[in-house]
Amino acid sequence: MKKFSYGVLAITMLFTACKTLTSTTYIKPNDAFILGNNEHREFKVRLKNISNSNLEIWRTPLGGGQHSKVLVKPTETIQVKVEENTALRINNNSNEQATVELLVKGDTGLSMGYKK
Repeated sequence: MKKFSYGVLAITMLFTACKTLTSTTYIKPNDAFILGNNEHREFKVRLKNISNSNLEIWRTPLGGGQHSKVLVKPTETIQVKVEENTALRINNNSNEQATVELLVKGDTGLSMGYKK
């Protein structure tokens, strides 16, 4: 019985670990980081701005457009729920490099890239 319990616990931990992604991401001045610009299910992001300047956060559906702008101040942490087939765009409109800490839960099979 103990072997079965440990096995279930290990599988549960592995399954849970596969559904979480953590990252410290650097964004060049006047650049953007885009998370999830591919087909995917919904995901949630806890984002902490550890930069010296504000960041703009947008949801950008794969079909085009953008909506739900959020301004994230230095040291501020926000939580964002992102719909399926929608990317999260993090704009750094400052002249300094930006840094964000990301904790992503849900679908973690997300594309990641930069765009000016």
